[in-house]
Amino acid sequence: MITVAIVNQSSIVADTAMPAVVDALQRQVHEHFAPAWGIDAALNLVARDAMPDPTWWRLVILDDSDQADALGYHETTASGLPQGLVFARTTQEDGEKWTVTASHELLEMLADPEINLTVFVQDSDESGRLYAYEVCDAVESVAYPIDGVPVSDFVLPSYFEPGTAGATPAAPFDYCQQLTMPLPSLLPGGYIGMYQVGMGAGWTQITDLRMRPRRMVPAAGSRRMRRMLPRRRQVWRPSAR
Repeated sequence: MITVAIVNQSSIVADTAMPAVVDALQRQVHEHFAPAWGIDAALNLVARDAMPDPTWWRLVILDDSDQADALGYHETTASGLPQGLVFARTTQEDGEKWTVTASHELLEMLADPEINLTVFVQDSDESGRLYAYEVCDAVESVAYPIDGVPVSDFVLPSYFEPGTAGATPAAPFDYCQQLTMPLPSLLPGGYIGMYQVGMGAGWTQITDLRMRPRRMVPAAGSRRMRRMLPRRRQVWRPSAR
């Protein structure tokens, strides 16, 4: 099982609030996400002044983003393992809940840690589309509570199976059952990365028209920015944290 260290380095998030948040995230992973996706993880809350085990993945709560408009993004630990960063004050200033951002980053890190998984939809013998395997982006505007802690909605495997469209009975496509169709269906504020094979245009973002402009350009260091880069340029910076 994957082990993820949860580290609070934020000045606006009280250490006393963290056990309840970690318990809620752990329940989401164990009880909601793992049964759907077959990916489980043990979450360990690490004291502010302690050094996490270098073999553990990390989710670090910080105050302010060092990338414009990024509520969270990914880099690597010193040992090269995935690390998600959550910017609590930046998220709150954006009118969102930092625990939802933490849930979003955690689930996407678990589902696709190398940010290299895609779904191929073939249009013809010579063309097709690759869709990014991101589990929260399409439904990121939806949250639900676990023991009073808001967490992010996430899509189910059926979302990445276009053949399920129109099936009777209709398959649920996300945990909160807000989507009514598989990809490329999006909820308001949602988005998904798409690569048109053979067109030479690279990765583009399919968005809901009501989406806020800040989501149009991937933030440096974000999962979407890394996916858009050729493999030879996909080098995560080692963390100094």
